[in-house]
Amino acid sequence: MLNVVALMGRFVADPELKQTSSGISVTNFRIAVDRSYVKAGSERQTDFIDVVAWRNTAEFVCKYFRKGQLVALQGSLQTRSYTDKDGNKRKAVEVIADNVHFAEPKRDGGANPGYQQRPQAQDKASAQNQQPAPAYSNGDTGDFEEIPSDDDLPF
Repeated sequence: MLNVVALMGRFVADPELKQTSSGISVTNFRIAVDRSYVKAGSERQTDFIDVVAWRNTAEFVCKYFRKGQLVALQGSLQTRSYTDKDGNKRKAVEVIADNVHFAEPKRDGGANPGYQQRPQAQDKASAQNQQPAPAYSNGDTGDFEEIPSDDDLPF
């Protein structure tokens, strides 16, 4: 059997860390995920997916993620039944997150303490002193040699 879910979406609200009665960390959050296709003549649709993270994953999510941030996560799909406060039987479908990853660079304003952005060039002068990356389009055909073809390939 296989039950694997991989999603990339944006947090609908700030995640909130909670504790079970036995002291286990848990957070429930929702992400907005755009569908990968658009029907002709209509706008792109968005699905809102409920996600649950436990223990260290829950603590990580609550510490580093905020509303609007792009997140990539992997987990499994779970369904459960419950009775709401009015006595109605309900069914919930949610993703149990096993791995949660940043999916965009850090925003300005320090929303993610501890999440480091790649260093940028110190100034314009140091950027000008750097050599451009080599491009294959600048190559000369004389730089290559033809390999003789013998149909005796080892694979």
